[in-house]
Amino acid sequence: MIRINNIKLKLDYTDSDIRQAVQKELRIQENAVDNISLYRRSIDARHKNDVHYIATIDVELNSNENAVLSKARCKNASICEKYSYAIPYKKDLSSRPVVVGFGPAGMFCALILAQAGQKPIVVERGDEVDVRTKKVNNLWENAVLDEGSNVQFGEGGAGTFSDGKLNTGTKDSRSRNVLLEFVNHGAPNEILYNAKPHIGTDKLRTTVKNIREDIIKLGGEVRFNTKLIGINHSNNKVSSVVVEHNGSTDIIETDNVVLAIGHSARDTFEILKNMHLYMEQKPFAIGARIEHLQEDINKAQYGEFAKSLGAADYKMNIKSKSGRGVFTFCMCPGGMVVASQSEKNTVVTNGMSNFARDNINSNAALLVNVYPSDFESDDVLAGVALQRKIEHAAF
Repeated sequence: MIRINNIKLKLDYTDSDIRQAVQKELRIQENAVDNISLYRRSIDARHKNDVHYIATIDVELNSNENAVLSKARCKNASICEKYSYAIPYKKDLSSRPVVVGFGPAGMFCALILAQAGQKPIVVERGDEVDVRTKKVNNLWENAVLDEGSNVQFGEGGAGTFSDGKLNTGTKDSRSRNVLLEFVNHGAPNEILYNAKPHIGTDKLRTTVKNIREDIIKLGGEVRFNTKLIGINHSNNKVSSVVVEHNGSTDIIETDNVVLAIGHSARDTFEILKNMHLYMEQKPFAIGARIEHLQEDINKAQYGEFAKSLGAADYKMNIKSKSGRGVFTFCMCPGGMVVASQSEKNTVVTNGMSNFARDNINSNAALLVNVYPSDFESDDVLAGVALQRKIEHAAF
């Protein structure tokens, strides 16, 4: 397969335009092409009078591709292997693995374990997505908080009520498999080629449910409303976990536990601290949500082409005179700011968008870095205490 980078496409391009661009770059006739697919597409809006797409195209030929490439002398083209992800099959584990938490990390951990034939057991303190959605709406409409099932806890994790962005700064090849699995479970195909892919909270709810059902079909188990309350160990090895469901406790014998608990499972952090596991303070970021008219952002980013390109996003960052970073994060085009607390008498906000990103406003987190030196305590959970202090003060 040949991959061609830096193909310029007009905003209303067609399949024919892509094909002609490929033929020009490789100096070939149309009948030489077996298959063409869009691998990556981004918007180049640096010049407001010439906004266009920059694309990466994958091409399969019915002739010797190396020979064609050598003859074409195209500096933007190279031979590329088709992507494939190999399930890391190993010998069977001595006991079924337990995955704690069913947010993005826990979901994909459980899915890969299930695909590898290991029949994982997932424990998630929140509800499955349909019940969870009703409880979240009850919070937003009637101010009734379920501390175990809310915007932070439940099937899909906090990401279920977000923009569903799929950005990462890492170059790990497995990130491609994440996109493919999302598409295989109902996400829009465009996430495979958009430079800034997103699924949207409305489509995510179906997608995470499909992933759960696939895990179960492969022999896995997903237990909702089930919270980790203890980890037993002997000879410096995990021997079992203790979970609570509807007021009763259960012990799951296992020597393989994955903690995919996210940032909000503060009671689980306490359990780990009391077990005297090695933990350390770490820096994080804290701030507020800013909101503005989406129309203004579109005009600023795309100029006269704004109506052709839909909701625009942005990202900004500076380093203050003190050296502390201030930056925007998780910008939600055409979205809404939502209440997201999981503890009573606190204020926590997040942003989310539907797939269409067609609300009148956009929003973004405006954050500042905080460091262990800001915590005023050597306690390993002092950062959590700082978060709580601010959340209660905001309330």
